[in-house]
Amino acid sequence: MVNCCGLLTAQKEPVPLKSIEVELQVRDHVATVVSTLNYENKEDKPVEAVFVFPLPGDAAVCHFSAKVGQTHIVAEVKEKQQAREEYDDALSSGQQAFLLEESDQSPDIFSLSVGSLPPGESASIRLEYVTELAVQADDGLRFCLPAVLNPRYQPQGSEDVSVQVKSVPASLVPYSLSFSARVSSPRPVSKVESSCSLEPLQYLNTDQTQAMVKLAAGHKFDRDVELLIYYKDAHQPTAVVEAGQASAKPGTLMGDPVVMVSLYPEFPQSVMSSLASCGEFVFVLDRSGSMTVPISHSKRQETRISNAKDTLLLLLKSLSMGCYFNIYSFGSRFEHIFPKSVEYNEKSMEEALKKVEKMQADLGGTEILEPLKHIYKQPCIPKQPRQLFVFTDGEVGNTKEVIDLVKKNAGSHRCFSFGIGEGASSALINGLAKEGGGHAQFITGTDRMQPKVMQSLRFALQPAVEDISVTWDLPKGVSATVLSPPITAIFQGQRSLIYAQLTGQRLEAAEGCVMVKYSLAGHPSQNQLHFRLKPAEDTGLTVHRLAARTLIRCLELEDRSDRGQQDEGVKKKLVELSVQSGVSSSFTAFIAVNKDSGESIQGPLERRNIPTPGFYAQMLCSSAGMDSGPYHMMACAAVPPVFYDSADVVYESTELLETCCHFADLTESYDDVEDGAAVPQQPLRGPLLQLVSLQKASGYWMLDAALASALGKTSEEVEKSKPAPVNKEVWATILALIWLHGFKMDVKEEWELLAMKAASWLRVQNAPCVTECVEAGNVLLGCSVQKDALGI
Repeated sequence: MVNCCGLLTAQKEPVPLKSIEVELQVRDHVATVVSTLNYENKEDKPVEAVFVFPLPGDAAVCHFSAKVGQTHIVAEVKEKQQAREEYDDALSSGQQAFLLEESDQSPDIFSLSVGSLPPGESASIRLEYVTELAVQADDGLRFCLPAVLNPRYQPQGSEDVSVQVKSVPASLVPYSLSFSARVSSPRPVSKVESSCSLEPLQYLNTDQTQAMVKLAAGHKFDRDVELLIYYKDAHQPTAVVEAGQASAKPGTLMGDPVVMVSLYPEFPQSVMSSLASCGEFVFVLDRSGSMTVPISHSKRQETRISNAKDTLLLLLKSLSMGCYFNIYSFGSRFEHIFPKSVEYNEKSMEEALKKVEKMQADLGGTEILEPLKHIYKQPCIPKQPRQLFVFTDGEVGNTKEVIDLVKKNAGSHRCFSFGIGEGASSALINGLAKEGGGHAQFITGTDRMQPKVMQSLRFALQPAVEDISVTWDLPKGVSATVLSPPITAIFQGQRSLIYAQLTGQRLEAAEGCVMVKYSLAGHPSQNQLHFRLKPAEDTGLTVHRLAARTLIRCLELEDRSDRGQQDEGVKKKLVELSVQSGVSSSFTAFIAVNKDSGESIQGPLERRNIPTPGFYAQMLCSSAGMDSGPYHMMACAAVPPVFYDSADVVYESTELLETCCHFADLTESYDDVEDGAAVPQQPLRGPLLQLVSLQKASGYWMLDAALASALGKTSEEVEKSKPAPVNKEVWATILALIWLHGFKMDVKEEWELLAMKAASWLRVQNAPCVTECVEAGNVLLGCSVQKDALGI
């Protein structure tokens, strides 16, 4: 009889991955991550362990090594097919080998193969990457360690199913995770927050510029590990010069110094206060089956789709009269509310809201490419800049194809993207925004979607920054070669990064200057930064690796756009850069072979596929009441692990889970849900959304029973308090504004734009007795809001 008390693979076999240790080091806004994966073969035969896992899509993977017994092997970067052949040859000859490669379809998925681990042997794998941390709306820096790899939907008819992953319930992954972070900055660290439980923050010096934090004991693999790091002072422009590698040839990227420039442009308040009232706003909503998943573990009644619909309500109410809009939704097919974008008015807004209310996550898979193609085929409307808002849980298999399409059409629009829930593809969400000249946001854990989306709407309404150029003022004989793609978008307070290779003779005491010039609302503006050419100390090669990663991604895009022209030049240049810098790419892989292992390993090689944490399987088992106990372990231990094909990087499920309690097909992808499937009931809206839903397109409210109810009053109370000379719409609108300012200031960013629209409508009415109305409204609602605060 098979012993089912331990955690096993689908074939009832032990899992050789025992633990993962992650050390994070953050220096200002750059993170270095070192992960150690510990394997142990407790079987009586040699095994090959395969682990497919997510990494941040913009990470520069720069080190891979293995320690077996007392032998330490450092991997080399080689052309991918060559690395695969060396790995297969090593296994065939009985040698130990280790292979790390990026998925061909998405740069945020990697596979690690540990080959020919002898019986009783242990191996320790060390993986290192560097990445920049994104700036959040509240000036926090976001780091995310993706622990969850959800199934990626591959469009129908696609020949490659490389990222179709089925995975085990996240809390049942049979290996442990330890995580610690060390933060250092010229500025004091004020706090570190996380969606996971942390031990108290420990300061390492008296001025609090260095700190350490660890995950609390007992962390489960049921969510990504997200850290938000806050410094006491606002972000400042910086330039870090890093010396080249002594062993590298001068004139090459790794041999010359590289500078990383971080700019945080500040726009004049007069420009920021004049938000655009025109534009074509196209909202693209994911209605695939996976959007039925709860938004977080703590909000199981709130699904991703219901949250997205509430957000659409706020967006539609915040638009200005005279702009244009449309709403697309997609799954295995796509729909649009209007044949083409229509002018925003009361009639079109109400029609759209009625259709949004009926939307459910019932369109099957996640095929985002076709709706984007349809949108781009529509002619742009003169003097109405197109702004695209994409909401998705980011589970697509053709990430690179989608990003390439956005880049191809970047000149005609800006794209703002929103990754919803655990496991959303950072490569897709960041790629859409980066190539579309917009801004990316991630909504995970206890995050509220609405404030993040409204911040992006504010960005979209800011005057577009045009004619962006970068110029350098350097000492004679020194020149800068910019490695970054051209800056296509600049937003208030958001970081702009520039990497450049410095060549020529430098005096370390000398200074350089970089200037970013642009046109803002018709006015020429510029930001400049002076910096010393003396290289910083203790940065290692971090800046070089980030610069190499940036250049590699640019070359990959260029290669994909040139395909079909039989031009191998870009690929050759890309492979050379990847090998020289030691940073992996889609055309290269890390390969390590233990040639000193003595005798060849005898016996047939058994493959062991390491289960990957999956948010969906976790939610399904929980909903089935399978939260604890031996039956839970037995049932979920049999979930099919990720399956790996070394030739084509193919991941697929082998069979569906069946349990002794007859709860079958737990791992079936939510993206198989089609029309007519049962959907959870939408939770009742709170008072804020009730009030917002009653606002008219031009900005005013009607005085009726629904408004009274939203304000917590009876119709009679609201009618009686109205000053006699004032019409009902003016009175209702003033009451709504007082209620928002009096009771909802904690979420002001969610309603500020629609309140500005209401105040603008009131000013146009030039109504009498406004001061008297404000006083009467304060008395009725029990508030003390000043008239000036309402903007009227």
